Amino acid sequence: MINLVFNEQLKIFRKKRLFVIILIVAFLVPIFTYAQYKQNITIEKKLGTSDWRIQLQQQIVDIQNRLGSSRMPEDIAQYLKIELTQQQYYLNHNINPNSPGAPTFMRVFVENAINLLLPLLVMVVAADLVSAEASGGTIKLLLTRPVKRWKILLSKYIALLLSISFIVLCVGILTYSISGIIFGYRGWNMPMLTGFVTKGEDLITTNVHLIAQWKYILMEFGLVWFVCIVVGTLTFMLSVLIRTTAAVMGVMLASLIAGAILVNMVSSWTSAKYLFMVNLQLTDYVNGTKPPIEGMTLGFSIIVLLVWMIAGLIVSFAVFNRRDVY
Repeated sequence: MINLVFNEQLKIFRKKRLFVIILIVAFLVPIFTYAQYKQNITIEKKLGTSDWRIQLQQQIVDIQNRLGSSRMPEDIAQYLKIELTQQQYYLNHNINPNSPGAPTFMRVFVENAINLLLPLLVMVVAADLVSAEASGGTIKLLLTRPVKRWKILLSKYIALLLSISFIVLCVGILTYSISGIIFGYRGWNMPMLTGFVTKGEDLITTNVHLIAQWKYILMEFGLVWFVCIVVGTLTFMLSVLIRTTAAVMGVMLASLIAGAILVNMVSSWTSAKYLFMVNLQLTDYVNGTKPPIEGMTLGFSIIVLLVWMIAGLIVSFAVFNRRDVY
């Protein structure tokens, strides 16, 4: 099995897609870093101060003004009310939720990349693990070896897990090392609040507690890794079912984009909470953002994603073991 995994990992590296993904991240991070820097400068010029308390107070005022609009949709109003309560909680407890620093940039980056950007990067690696060999005919050579089919497929899946872990690790390293040039590398021990729970328009703060930012970041990166594994597994399943890599990428791309749109539209469609793409934003449960559908929790979303992942694995191995190769 070790030799099989090593062989599959070599195939992935030879395609150079992992390196392309790292280059994409290395290109995007400086752009987002500069955008964040310019935003900070603009806010400081507008308010005439770098005091985070005044900036947070201004955000609260802006939210209150938006809530005063009679044309505000109910869904957005609920989201803003929860954000308002959360911002006021930070201010009352003298905690800056956006203290400048590379760790803060890492946290904000993965929170915004978890439901689309990172899954898309994972999809690029997973889309052709099986389909490319099936369309190219090299799968026949693999199956002539005195190795059971399930072991061949398992080696591909393990290689995929290693590649996904490598991508997530590189994202963490690149976001920290590049953004730190502008924002500095301090802030690991900055206090962070977690434990917010939303219920309707209310933000429940009973279980809110302080943790160091490095623990907060570890929690979020763990959730990011899990989401990437789920997306990678489902893409892997499609790669087994569909012989064309372009079709695999098209189906998965459509699903991920549809999910990014649905999370803003499905508040009244309760059965949509069982779709995997609606449950990808796991970091929202950590920072207290209102879930897309009432009643969704971190445990619920993890279970839904686990069910999809296990189902994807079962389908992958069942089809690969029984399908004729031609």
